[in-house]
Amino acid sequence: MKKYHVKKGDKVVVNSGSWKGEEATITAILPKKDRVILELTNMTPEKRERIGRRTVKKSKANPNGGMIERNVSTHVSNVNKVAEAQAEK
Repeated sequence: MKKYHVKKGDKVVVNSGSWKGEEATITAILPKKDRVILELTNMTPEKRERIGRRTVKKSKANPNGGMIERNVSTHVSNVNKVAEAQAEK
């Protein structure tokens, strides 16, 4: 099992990539791909539209199906915990 500097539920700042400078919360870690799934905070409608939506089939979890918001995925090396990022500045 791989060990990372962040874990699920941590508040992080993205330090590179297309979401650079954004604050987020980690919702999941994908160890096979070395990626983290982020839930961005302080989303403006423009940013929300940039992420996009995806369709979901009918299921017990989503009885009507429909559109849901997508989450952002980035490499684990592209994020720092909020406390660490503020200490660097």
